[in-house]
Amino acid sequence: MCQYTVTNDDGVPTAWHQVHYGSRAVQGYGLAVIEATGVVPEGRITVADLGLWNDAQTEAFRSIVDFCHSQGSAVGIQLAHAGRKGSTWPDRPGAPSGFQPLDQGGYSPVGPTNQPFPGLAVPQQLTIEQIRAVPAAFAAAARRADAAGIDVAEVHAAHGYLLHEFYSPLSNTRHDEYGGDFAGRTRLVREVVSAVRAVWPESKPLFVRVSATDWVDQGWNGDDTVQLAIDLKGLGVDLIDVSTGGNLVTDIPVGPGYQVRFAERVRREAEIATSAVGMITKPEQAEQILRTGQADAVMLGREALRNPGWPEQAAFALGAPSPLAGPYRRARLSRH
Repeated sequence: MCQYTVTNDDGVPTAWHQVHYGSRAVQGYGLAVIEATGVVPEGRITVADLGLWNDAQTEAFRSIVDFCHSQGSAVGIQLAHAGRKGSTWPDRPGAPSGFQPLDQGGYSPVGPTNQPFPGLAVPQQLTIEQIRAVPAAFAAAARRADAAGIDVAEVHAAHGYLLHEFYSPLSNTRHDEYGGDFAGRTRLVREVVSAVRAVWPESKPLFVRVSATDWVDQGWNGDDTVQLAIDLKGLGVDLIDVSTGGNLVTDIPVGPGYQVRFAERVRREAEIATSAVGMITKPEQAEQILRTGQADAVMLGREALRNPGWPEQAAFALGAPSPLAGPYRRARLSRH
């Protein structure tokens, strides 16, 4: 979950990030995934987002990771490029919304075409040469993540950001090698994954987050997602993090566990591990997803912000040992 708390617009983690992710480790989360982190400056959603394109950023991440490891928590990171959804105002109380103009500190967004996301700026259409530089940027960020001690890399290819923009026929109307049919539209995400896998240690898992449907007729759909998952499995991906939507404004039938069926289908038909996300809030709900084979993992986003103590409450509800670390163990729940 993006924190929008970088203070100098430089992508460097701050004390907020140290406390935020460190507190999840103390509370017993098994894996804390650091928010969408730009692989290049223009790949950030906002100027207040994290980045991983220089040494100062790498060093700042290392201290966060070291502390989380000391509390028994693994650390992941979402490597991201916002594409045409870049340079939006940070989500802060009283702040403007929409596109942050260049003359007010923003930057120029890019995309597969110059078709804008509704309400945002017209992006610059990437040239073939610029597209071919994207996999190298993701790979360089993956190297830095490894140097910082991060355990899991997740390529963010969902929610209407650059890689999703390329594979969805609704936002990619190119007619060159990076557009057209399924193979052309998915070429960039496959090249990015191949580049990251080539530098990411084999001993460390590689995840890819996808949007399994655009929730619009003629858009990206579940059939497409299964085929992409099969392709990504062949490229060394270990888990598909299955979300939905984000590439345009549309009605989505939101409800408890509304995206789980997509994770279940990918798991079954692509024969690859998946994680389920989206309005999974109750321990019993999460346990059922795992025990019935709908997914191999459950990831919490907003619920982890609302309720940092969720792991302890889940352990209590399900009869598992307390996951609390250090002095917090005095707060363990008890039936007596």
